[in-house]
Amino acid sequence: MIDANSTPWTDVRDHIAAGNTVAILPFGALEQHGPQLPLGTDTIVAVHTARLLGAHFNALVLPAVSYGETWATSGYPGTVSLSPATVTAIATDIGRSVAGFGIRQFVILNGDFGNRLPLGAAARALDELGIPTLVLDYPGMDAAIAEVRESRPASPMMNHAEEIETSMVLAAAPETVHTGRFAPEYPEFPVDFGLRPMRLHEVSASGVFGDPSTATAAKGQDLYDAVIAASIPIIETFIAGTP
Repeated sequence: MIDANSTPWTDVRDHIAAGNTVAILPFGALEQHGPQLPLGTDTIVAVHTARLLGAHFNALVLPAVSYGETWATSGYPGTVSLSPATVTAIATDIGRSVAGFGIRQFVILNGDFGNRLPLGAAARALDELGIPTLVLDYPGMDAAIAEVRESRPASPMMNHAEEIETSMVLAAAPETVHTGRFAPEYPEFPVDFGLRPMRLHEVSASGVFGDPSTATAAKGQDLYDAVIAASIPIIETFIAGTP
């Protein structure tokens, strides 16, 4: 693996010349994750996952984009949200740039739900430019969550600032977790939750959606292991299908 942020350009040149043409871009966010987790939670998890995959594929791991489309949590101080068009433009520009110096397989590792649609649009735009692009949204995660979860989820398919995300940060950056602040919150969601745009500070005072108190680093490691195991064959297939 090559960490682009700390590597001279000549080493990147030689790395690509040796046939290593995969680049991984962690695309995170700066948004609230309760009082116990840092604003950079999504970026921390995306970077950790990208480094694990980068080591497996001897890839060029790019510096993370630490902002994303986080309008839903923008009512909490500290959250910084980009427009969907900006997320698409950033990812598209980075893909065009790395392709210009020899990257042939561009993998975007998405760390935040709000980025999904705009990153999908970027992948389509890059594909139309002849730049093969794959967007990964933590494959294998749902099955792994079902295996490790002890707490009751606040809402189906929602894992925000509770047991799951707290476990993943404990495994990747334990020094950033305020364990003394663990407290559950189970908001009452309106009946149309998920059917219209909604700002989450209106339903959760703390920004926690569930219970972080059962989080452990071991659970976080299990979740990373599952995501890596599911991602490897997807990336292998992607590489095999590109020039």
